[in-house]
Amino acid sequence: MKFCWVTLHVKDINVSLRFYQEVLGLELVRRVKPLPTRELAFLSAEGGETQVELVQNTAQDNNALQKTADDHVDHSNDISFGKDISLGFEVPSLEGFQEELSKHGIPIHAGPIQPNPTIRFMYILDPDGLLVQLVERSSSGD
Repeated sequence: MKFCWVTLHVKDINVSLRFYQEVLGLELVRRVKPLPTRELAFLSAEGGETQVELVQNTAQDNNALQKTADDHVDHSNDISFGKDISLGFEVPSLEGFQEELSKHGIPIHAGPIQPNPTIRFMYILDPDGLLVQLVERSSSGD
């Protein structure tokens, strides 16, 4: 079995694309509009197999809106993520990446945290409030 992608519903696909491309360095694989009210964009790290799928639904009519588990139409356009969900990306250096975050005006949400000698990480938020974990690995524990 191959893990293909993780889907994120976003409020503004253009804002999210800028974040994932310019801040995190992901590459746009493809961008499609399968319906007049829905746009999809797939991004991947260089050489990465797993992709991030961004979905923006601009539907205003009941036919295009997603239905909830009890089969009622969900009219909410709110984007909601569980508080314990995050995406993780490895970076060469947390300090170096902090400079990049500053250029884009993105604050550090939490960290840096070093749970053991070989790993450090910190969190930022994407444009819709999803936790994004930035991880630095060290082979020697320096």
